[in-house]
Amino acid sequence: MKRLLLISPLSRKSLLGGDFFFRMPGFGLLKVAAVTPERWEVVIFDEKVEPLDLSCEADLVGITAMTSTVNRGYMIADHFKRRGIKVVMGGMHVSCLPEEALEHCDSVVIGEAEGLWEKVVCDFENNRLQRVYRHNNGLPELKSLPQPDWRLYDDKNYLPVHFVETTRGCPMDCEFCAVTNAFGGKYRNRPKTDVLEELQGLEPFSGFFTLKDMVFFVDDNIAGNRAYTKDLLRGIAPLGLKWFGQASINIADDEELLALCRDSGCKGLFIGFESLSPETLEVMGKKVNNPSRYIDAIRKIQDHGIGIDGSFVFGYDTDREDVFDRTVEFAIKARLEVAYFSILTPYPGTRLYRRLKGEGRITTDDWSKYDGNNVVFRSRPLSPERLQQGYYTALNDFYRYSSIFKRLRRTKSYKNFFYPMNFGFRRSVKRMIRAKSRLTSRHA
Repeated sequence: MKRLLLISPLSRKSLLGGDFFFRMPGFGLLKVAAVTPERWEVVIFDEKVEPLDLSCEADLVGITAMTSTVNRGYMIADHFKRRGIKVVMGGMHVSCLPEEALEHCDSVVIGEAEGLWEKVVCDFENNRLQRVYRHNNGLPELKSLPQPDWRLYDDKNYLPVHFVETTRGCPMDCEFCAVTNAFGGKYRNRPKTDVLEELQGLEPFSGFFTLKDMVFFVDDNIAGNRAYTKDLLRGIAPLGLKWFGQASINIADDEELLALCRDSGCKGLFIGFESLSPETLEVMGKKVNNPSRYIDAIRKIQDHGIGIDGSFVFGYDTDREDVFDRTVEFAIKARLEVAYFSILTPYPGTRLYRRLKGEGRITTDDWSKYDGNNVVFRSRPLSPERLQQGYYTALNDFYRYSSIFKRLRRTKSYKNFFYPMNFGFRRSVKRMIRAKSRLTSRHA
């Protein structure tokens, strides 16, 4: 039996890093493992939860990488290539910059693994591995996908969350987001029966936690195709799940959909508010957002017992000095259960990257800094130092104890999830700011 080693590298500069509170299981490599022939032994290393044994034996190595982790991924690829082991790389960054990746590996997979990975393995077995694999006849269908084998993650001490996918693709094409480019400009839905079968087959992780009924739907917008989503949620309701997902703010316009979310076990939604400025939203292309309706939409969602993890971006040219204080003040006033702030980051594959690159405003190609926590371009109204410091201040102010208790004291949402999540963010923010302060002192 041949041995496949699948690796997910970690960037130590990330806010979330390897912090206990963010030990979420990776999903991409499970999907790769699921389409690997059964004649292969599959081993997964995730540096978020375990050290990588660089002496590990393998016939073939596969590495997935986001932009912030790709430098570490290249180091790992170089190591295994020096050992004479073939290395294949994939993931969002590699799919956008395959020629860069090929300087470190033998082969790249561009796009989704289904329909490609099987050919990669077959070609390797027959000593004819190609340099590039890509879909030439459109994106793969999502019916009858093999189910991920979560036993590969036994005893890795992840948080007890299972990831499940119901759709891929997004028609919104926001300037800063690569999803439309990577997964297509329309929603592709899995058959409802396939999703329900997968949900019914989930088992608890062995080891650190045992919890069967926590699911995160990884779709970029679980409510994108409302007719499909409503039908799916009616099927999920009898399963007794607790679930979280991502949705656009306009989910609040559909009372029936909110009720179905609640009745099927939805405890929280990640929603991209992005900005309080209509001008900024117009530039980024977030057409469904209307800041004048944010508070009303938030209340409708929360009244159904559904918590909100709101996302905001700092750094557009329309942002001014007061953007940090105004955004935090709004997030606390709105009593968002969680807020995720990030610095605008021009990821390869986005329209934002192409625009800022063309304007000569990108200041570094150190991919490890492309994590939403570091300034990597020149903002016109804000200096890099002001943008960085404003970001730190916003995080620190939102995750003060006074803010946490004010926001969560009267919430109708799932407190057993949102209190630990807030304290986890607070701990990571404090750790990040202390590390940054020590680094600044050494360079002073």
